[in-house]
Amino acid sequence: MPLALRISVCLSILLVGACASTPPHPRVADGTHARLAILESTDIHSNILSFDYYRVAADPSLGFERMATLVRQARTEFPNTLLFDAGDTIQGTALADYQALVKPVGCGEELAMYRVMDALGYDGGTIGNHEFNYGLPYLAQVTGRPMNAEGVASKPCAGPHYPLVLSNVFSARDNQPIYPPYAVLDRTLKLRDANGRETEAPIRIGIIGFTPPLIMDWDKRNLEGKVTTKGLVEAAREYLPKLRAQSVDLVIAISHGGLDVSPYGSTMENANWYLSQEPGIDALLLGHSHVPFPDPGNAKSRFANLPDVDNQRGFVHGKPTVMDNFWGKSLGVIDLALVRRDGRWQIDPAATHSEVRDIRKPDGSFVAPDPQIAQLVQQTHEATIAYVSQPIGDSDFAMTTYFADVGDVTALQPVNAAQHDYAKRYIEENLPQYKDVPLLSAAAPFKGGFGGANDYTDIPAGPLAIRHAADLYLYPNTLTAVKIDGAILKRWLERAAERFNRIDPAKAEAQELINRKFSGYNFDVIQNGLTYAIDVTQPAGSRIRELRYRGKPVDPAQPFIVVTNNYRASGGGHFPGLDGSNIVLSAPDANRDVLIEWVKQHRHLTRAEDGANRNWRFVPVTMAGPVIFTSAAGKLDLARRAGLGKVRQLMDNGDGSAIYAVDFPTP
Repeated sequence: MPLALRISVCLSILLVGACASTPPHPRVADGTHARLAILESTDIHSNILSFDYYRVAADPSLGFERMATLVRQARTEFPNTLLFDAGDTIQGTALADYQALVKPVGCGEELAMYRVMDALGYDGGTIGNHEFNYGLPYLAQVTGRPMNAEGVASKPCAGPHYPLVLSNVFSARDNQPIYPPYAVLDRTLKLRDANGRETEAPIRIGIIGFTPPLIMDWDKRNLEGKVTTKGLVEAAREYLPKLRAQSVDLVIAISHGGLDVSPYGSTMENANWYLSQEPGIDALLLGHSHVPFPDPGNAKSRFANLPDVDNQRGFVHGKPTVMDNFWGKSLGVIDLALVRRDGRWQIDPAATHSEVRDIRKPDGSFVAPDPQIAQLVQQTHEATIAYVSQPIGDSDFAMTTYFADVGDVTALQPVNAAQHDYAKRYIEENLPQYKDVPLLSAAAPFKGGFGGANDYTDIPAGPLAIRHAADLYLYPNTLTAVKIDGAILKRWLERAAERFNRIDPAKAEAQELINRKFSGYNFDVIQNGLTYAIDVTQPAGSRIRELRYRGKPVDPAQPFIVVTNNYRASGGGHFPGLDGSNIVLSAPDANRDVLIEWVKQHRHLTRAEDGANRNWRFVPVTMAGPVIFTSAAGKLDLARRAGLGKVRQLMDNGDGSAIYAVDFPTP
C-alpha cells in the first residue's frame, strides 16, 4: 500500500463486513480541506519493462518500470494518493504470451504483471477486454478469482493483492457477477487543521468497475454460453445505490472505455460520456482508447470539442476524469481538492484538475526506470527472450508495415499464405462440402505507427525466429473461417477502405491520406486470387472498384470462404455481414502458431513467392496537390524494394517519423 495513504479500517469487497476496531480519529469540522491524488494506469498490456521483444532491444519510450517512477514521484508530491488500474493489463507482449501459452504459470505462482503491481502498491483495478483473450479459466486463475462458469476451477489461486471490481459481466449459470461489482476502501487522510497542525481523518471510498460489453463479440469463442454482459448505464443503476448505501464519501468509476457522444446503447463500446451522468459517481478513470485525456496541448484531440467535456482541466459532465495513455507511457493523475461538508468529504471542483504525466520529459529524454521492477521479473524476462529467439526459417526480403497503407504486402502475404494453407487442408479433410468454394484469406497490419515511429513491424531479410512471427501477428487470436457471398466480400473491403480519408482531387493543398480514427488492424487485405482497386476520391462505402477473382468479375451471389481470426469473424471491427453466424471453421490453433508452423515447413521465404502479391491498388486519378501520410523516417528504400515507386519522403519530423507523399497513377 502507498505509504502516504494507509489502510485504517478494512477492505470490503462486496458487502462491508465486521472489521477490527481502530483508534478513533478526532472529529473533523466542516470546512476542513484536504488534498487527494488519484493515480491511474491503463492499457499497460504487460509492457513491464522498457523492452521490445520483437526487436529484442530496449525501448525507453514505454514500460511500467518507468511509469512506476512517476508513481513514486507523485507519492512524494501529494500528501495522500491512491493508485488504480483500468484494465488491459495482462495481455499484449511476448512475455504475457509466454506465461499464458508457452509455459503457463501454476496456480500458486503470481503472474509477473501482478507481481510488479503489488510491489508498487495498487489499491484496486478493473478488467479490460483483452483480459479475456486467454480464456476464462486462465483469467480466473491469475486473478485469483474462482468463477461459477464452465471450465473454471473452483479453487482460488495466486492473484493480485488488490481488489478487482467489475459490475457488468455475469456468469451464465447463476447470473451473478464474475467479479465483485464494487469494493469499499477505508483510508486515512493526512491533513492540516485550521491551526496548521498535522492531523488525520478517515475517508471511505467506493470503487466500481466496467468493461466494454462488446467482449461478447470480440472474444465470442471464449465467452459464448459462459458469461453475459450489461450496458454500463444499466449496471451502474443496479449497483451504485448498493455501493452508496455503504456510507461512502466518494465513488470512483474505473471503466475500461473511452468517450463517445453518439446515441447510447447497451452494447456501446465507449459509453463513459453517458456513465459520467449517473448520480452517485464522483470521478472517473478511463482507458481502452490508447489516447490521453485530458490533452490540453493538442488542438486535434478527439475530445477537444465534445459537449460537456473539458479537455483542458479534465472534466466530463462536471466530474473529474482522467485517461492515461497506454503501454506505461504515462500516468493519469486527478488532483482532488476535498472539503468537509455535512459531515463527509466532498470534491471542490474549482480547485480540482486532471492531467496525464508522460515518462518522456520535455527535453526528449525519459525518466529513469524503477530498478525494483526489473529485479522482480528478470527470470521471466530472460526466459521470454530465449523463447522468442528460437529459429524457424529465413527470408530473402524484409517484412515491414511502414508502407502497408499504400500497397506494401510484405508483412501481410506470409500471414495470408499460412492461413490459406491451413484452412485448405482442414476443409479437404473435414469439410469436403466446401472444397470447391473459392478460399480467400484476410490479414491486416497490426502495427501501423499508432504508438509512434517505432510502432511498425520491421523484420529484416535473413534468419527468422519466433519473435518475428509474433511481430507479424501480435494477438492471441484463433484461426476462423466464414462463408460469405460476393456482396458481403465487397462490403468487407469497403469497410477496410475506411482507413483512408476522402481525397478531393481539385485541392491544391496537402491532404492526409490516412484516417487516424480508423485502426490499422482493421485495414484487412484479402488475398489468394482476389484483385481490386480503391478509389479514395469517393465516399466511404463506394470505393472498391474492379473486384475480380482469378481475373473474372466477382458476382454478388458468388460464394466464398474467407479465413481470418475469431475477433473479425465474430463481429470485431463492425464489418458488415460478420457477426459469428456464418462461421464454418473455428480452429483450435492460434493464427500466430499457424504462421510459425508454416514458416518452419517452408524454411526459406522469397520475395517472388511470399512477398510480392500486390493485389490491390489505388484507382488512377489526377491530383492537383500532394496526398500525404506519416511513417518512420528514412525508410524510402524499403518502399522501393517493395515496388512502390510512387512514394516520396517530403519532410523529416525530427522525432523518428517523416511526412511522405504518394503519387497516384494518372488516368
